[in-house]
Amino acid sequence: MDIFDQIIAGDIPSYKVYEDDDVLAFLDISQVTPGHTLVVPKKHVDDIFDYDAAVSEAVLLKLSMLARAIKASDPKITGMNISSNNGVSAGQTVRHSHWHLIPRYDDDNLTSRLAPTIDNSSQFSPERYQAIATAITEALEKE
Repeated sequence: MDIFDQIIAGDIPSYKVYEDDDVLAFLDISQVTPGHTLVVPKKHVDDIFDYDAAVSEAVLLKLSMLARAIKASDPKITGMNISSNNGVSAGQTVRHSHWHLIPRYDDDNLTSRLAPTIDNSSQFSPERYQAIATAITEALEKE
């Protein structure tokens, strides 16, 4: 059972921003930029190569909805990187498919670095994580 399976099961706490029968979205603990969210299928699939039509529809149709909500949660967000590493050779470190939604800010200074490898978790308290998750959840309710 990987870390995302444990989060989905509720065995490990997370800052959830969205959940339905098929998908869970929660803040990435590293917070490359404020609002960095992970989207995972609840059905365990290792990577995009294991997606069937149902998983594809469940996950991929949620990405734009979640991206809009993240952007709406903070007026300083001006862009969004959406990425998924698939396979060890592509840099996938957790063998459970997941998508990074990384808000971009005009002053984030992330020009050439690979954003998912940055860890800013030391700058985030539980209260700050929760405030960000709440803002995104509230923006989703307006969606």
